[in-house]
Amino acid sequence: MFSRRFEPPQNKSFSKTSKANKSSSSFSKNHGVSKSRHEPRPHRRPTTAASANAPNDTGLSPTGTLTPSIVTLVIGKDQRIFAAHEDVLCASPWFQQALSNQYMDPQNSKRIHLPEDEPEIFSSVLEYLYKGDYYPRLIHNKRRNSWEIEQIEDDGQGSNESTVYHHGVDGDILKDTVIYCTADKYGLEELKRVALRKQGLQSGIQCSTILTSARYAYANTPDTDSKLRAHYLALIIRSRSTFKRSGTMQLEMFNGGTQLFFDLFVALCNHVDDISSAQNTPRSNRHFF
Repeated sequence: MFSRRFEPPQNKSFSKTSKANKSSSSFSKNHGVSKSRHEPRPHRRPTTAASANAPNDTGLSPTGTLTPSIVTLVIGKDQRIFAAHEDVLCASPWFQQALSNQYMDPQNSKRIHLPEDEPEIFSSVLEYLYKGDYYPRLIHNKRRNSWEIEQIEDDGQGSNESTVYHHGVDGDILKDTVIYCTADKYGLEELKRVALRKQGLQSGIQCSTILTSARYAYANTPDTDSKLRAHYLALIIRSRSTFKRSGTMQLEMFNGGTQLFFDLFVALCNHVDDISSAQNTPRSNRHFF
């Protein structure tokens, strides 16, 4: 239900008829219930961010029903066409307002144009609105009691799902960063939390991609943002030995034009002050903290 190029999966598990058929077949006279033999239990799906947060499988409404009102969305410079239920879109305060004011196409009351959005990113936003997560999903590892990103089956072509090409910067940036900024625009706080958690699980990202993504984050979040910006500052400080040798870092600092590097300077000063204060603390007093 996202794009014409994407065929929605069959929601057999959410069908009332399929549940009725399963329950009726279990107690039919032909099959009965065997005392000496039990049917094997179906394999449980791993816990995901959607199943952990949503009270029901659909995650759309308490009744699990949708109105038939469909909204057409024209995304990006290439004008990719998406379609979504109005009820689903109205989970976003931005879309709730957009469906009733100047963002509407005067010739079609159910069409919204978003030329600045990236189709791949908007597809992930729609996927989250319908399912509570976007690909690749967050999987909860019960053994370690931690969250992980689901393993992507490699088709041998070396596809990288952590970055996305963005026309606005004419280069690759971290996908989760763009989703975070888009979620901030649409007022989807829970999606921001999911995107930030996924980004914290990424590894092996090139310095140039990190700096480009950090610059994008600063350009597309308000000055009051204390999550994504702080994430990049901490990431650069932790990897300072790599960034000191990076010609990209030197070039980015020379070009400037962003609040990023002053914030980084302040964060580094605070880090040095914390180390200095810890070293100057008398040994006799350290045991009391």
